[in-house]
Amino acid sequence: MTAIRPHSGAEETAAVDPIGGEADTPDTGLRTWRTVVRDYVALTKPRIIELLLVTTFPVMFLADRGVPSVWLILATLVGGTLSAGSANAFNCYLDRDIDAKMHRTQNRPLATGAIRPGSALVFATTLGAISVLWLGLLVNWLSAALSFAAIVLYVGFYTMLLKRRTAQNIVWGGVAGCMPVLIGWAAVRNSLDWTPVVLFLVVFFWTPPHYWPLSMRFKDDYAAAGVPMLPVVAEDVAVGRKIVAYAWATVITTLVLIPVGDMGLIYTVVAVASGAVFLRESHLLLARAKAGAPYSVLKPMRLFHFSISYLTLVFLGVAIDPLLHLTPWH
Repeated sequence: MTAIRPHSGAEETAAVDPIGGEADTPDTGLRTWRTVVRDYVALTKPRIIELLLVTTFPVMFLADRGVPSVWLILATLVGGTLSAGSANAFNCYLDRDIDAKMHRTQNRPLATGAIRPGSALVFATTLGAISVLWLGLLVNWLSAALSFAAIVLYVGFYTMLLKRRTAQNIVWGGVAGCMPVLIGWAAVRNSLDWTPVVLFLVVFFWTPPHYWPLSMRFKDDYAAAGVPMLPVVAEDVAVGRKIVAYAWATVITTLVLIPVGDMGLIYTVVAVASGAVFLRESHLLLARAKAGAPYSVLKPMRLFHFSISYLTLVFLGVAIDPLLHLTPWH
């Protein structure tokens, strides 16, 4: 599950070792400590973490049917940040060979050699261990277990098993990006029920129409790196049809939450209005693809950027609705 990823800005050129990764290079050398810190932060992909927290924070309000304690919110968000940062750092470590081949990712610290692979692996493992202990000791062990599962799914299931083998990688690999919803609910209630499951499915169905437009924009990069993203192996029209199908599934699932989660007028209006725009943008992309539009007219990044706004609006509705809970139909 992903947003625009930060570049480190490091200028070193990576040496290549016999197995296709970078040869070890010093972490520091003449670089300042600020540069070193910046590069390690870049491994965590902060922009992706922001999007994950957008789905964690609001669910806590719905689970509480009010405002959770500030301490619980902070503890959960810190633990979630550490967990997501660990998963993303593992991803950078495992994908350092293909990152070096892609224009979009070639300036990442491991691709340039600014950080040694071994150091990145220690960093990712440490973040993961701290995240599980933090959530277990300060929140509850269910949220800690879900956090650990999210790391395993993203690293083992998506990055190692699916990403380089199937065009369906982002569909099933996107399960890891749905886990923050469950973590936020479990942090408040120390249990799960159908409401977080429906929200989990919202993020699950949303991920392909969010990520495939980005893949359309950078399909040459993915092709050069040998990653079979759907836009690499399928025509734009076929990709557009799948985007529309998943967009409809997303919007319908947001509406299923109304009876399941006892949602009120505020969430309903937000889900319907933003969903209508999301569907319109998806259908417009498909129409442009059917017309054989070149990239400059196809504009897949328009849908990519709106998909982020759409998910943010839906989950903002999730957070605000239980605070006011206007239900004229009751």
